[in-house]
Amino acid sequence: MIKHLLSMDQLSAGDITHILDTAEQLQGVTDRPIKKLPTLRGRTVCNLFYEASTRTRISFELAAKRLSADVINFSADSKSSVAKGESFKDTAWTLEAMGVDAIVVRHGSSGAPQQLSQWATASVINAGDGAHEHPTQALLDLFSMRQRFKDLSDLKVAIVGDIVHSRVARSNIKALVTMGAAVTVCGPPTLIPPGVRSWGVEVSYDLDAILVDLDVCYVLRVQAERQSEQLLPSLREYAALWGLNSKRLAHLPEHALVMHPGPMNRGVEIAADVSESPRSIILDQVANGLAVRMSLLYLMLGRTDDAEVAAGVTGA
Repeated sequence: MIKHLLSMDQLSAGDITHILDTAEQLQGVTDRPIKKLPTLRGRTVCNLFYEASTRTRISFELAAKRLSADVINFSADSKSSVAKGESFKDTAWTLEAMGVDAIVVRHGSSGAPQQLSQWATASVINAGDGAHEHPTQALLDLFSMRQRFKDLSDLKVAIVGDIVHSRVARSNIKALVTMGAAVTVCGPPTLIPPGVRSWGVEVSYDLDAILVDLDVCYVLRVQAERQSEQLLPSLREYAALWGLNSKRLAHLPEHALVMHPGPMNRGVEIAADVSESPRSIILDQVANGLAVRMSLLYLMLGRTDDAEVAAGVTGA
């Protein structure tokens, strides 16, 4: 298994399948009376978050604890040395001196996890860097799709919304294309990156025109905080043209799923009733993040024998 997970570019179709298969085995731990495996006992995982997060940070923390690792949570806020001017490099060296085994990092600057991996001997996992990538989100999304569709290579997936600012979109596109899925990106022209077709995707600016052929409609949040200029006339117009509402939901095939990485802007990119409809697997995505992150920590820091995984899951 790779030492660091910085980008979906590092993973082949076989690697992705192995991670998802391991996650499927480990998912059984959450159904046990005692929800722990001893695999990472004595290991230390640090969650190093320079940006706000709820789902990802808690998911990684719980995943490490389920594998019996010790967990350090570091947030770059007024209570940390970052507020006193400590650099990213000095923080990395501090963690290195403490002997952590893995650093899960979220940072506002693209490439920060790559840089961290050059400073630290610990394994580095990218939990989101700027508008670059979010590989564990892509893995949990593929895991969620695979629960409903066994063959990812036959899927038709639309990723809708703010593509240009979305690290989730970049990682999902790489993962889905690697697994052989057909991907279409859809949204306003100002939120579609130039040259996006070189990523192996189709482009549409008309959501209504593509709904009838989809297996998955993956809706992205409009990331106003990352926009340095006015790229939309208004959120009301965005919702009217590209928001997934109940009328558009009715045009999806009966088997099609609705996904969203969270947090949601209800009433903008997705209507409240759509997010809570039977078609939506948004809460499944959250739950599946735990199993996928357990799988990654297990494979990167623990044993790699699948038989041992199965034995640990079924054991007392």
